[in-house]
Amino acid sequence: MDMRALFLGLSFVVMWSSAFTSARIAVAYMSPLLLLSVRFLISGLIAMAIAKILGQRIALTAKQWGAVVLFGLLQNGIYLGANFVAMQWIEAGLAAIIASMLPLLVALLSWVFFKERLPALGVVGLFAGLAGVLIIMWSRLSGGADITGVLLAFLGVGALSLATLLVRGATSSGNVLMVVGLQMLVASAALFPASLAFETWHIIWSWQLIVAFIYTTLVPGVLATLVWFTLVQRIGAIRAASYHFLNPFLGVAIAAVVVGESLNVQDVVGVLVITLGIIAVQLSKR
Repeated sequence: MDMRALFLGLSFVVMWSSAFTSARIAVAYMSPLLLLSVRFLISGLIAMAIAKILGQRIALTAKQWGAVVLFGLLQNGIYLGANFVAMQWIEAGLAAIIASMLPLLVALLSWVFFKERLPALGVVGLFAGLAGVLIIMWSRLSGGADITGVLLAFLGVGALSLATLLVRGATSSGNVLMVVGLQMLVASAALFPASLAFETWHIIWSWQLIVAFIYTTLVPGVLATLVWFTLVQRIGAIRAASYHFLNPFLGVAIAAVVVGESLNVQDVVGVLVITLGIIAVQLSKR
């Protein structure tokens, strides 16, 4: 067993899943779009500086520049922007569960709009994932979850799914970290005027805000990206992607441990069903 790959994979999925909890803490003390625009500015500059040290350059075709802007707006701007705003009203665990639908939505949209063949196992996986979401939604909405926050979280994962499909084949090999940094700066430039237009700025200075901001900027924002690229280079994209199966469970578990969010039987059952659905879809693609 490749123990280093195992360590990298588990480290990545913990950092990625914890981003929802750190965001949930931070938005309690700072306007979400303002927070996110500042975070992307810092994370983007750090990522580009590291890329420069590694010898990467900004050498993109017109198509790749278009992909940088589109992905930066859809993934970082709309996906994370909607989630950060949503977490003013919904719990981090619920946001993580909705975000974990990404592989299912990408497979569904590819099947419906791009006519990509989806074997029977993949169809079963899609319906299983939908069933898992419905189980959790029924439990949470009947328990008083805010519908506006839920809809924003779904808007976010929908934007990320669309971005994943639209920019296929438009990425640049050899300077991925530089491209990621540029995407973050695009999102920062888009979110700051949105914050000016739609938010009444507030910052409640506290150690919780400082710790959460530093964590979400450096760990999910930069370190997780570096670990992910190292993992993909070591074991390949398909095997690396399998670690995402842990995101629904860890997203809920971390929120429960760190901020004391409730966890009921329906959540556990729903997370298991969603995870099995994602696994089924991925196996069908192989």
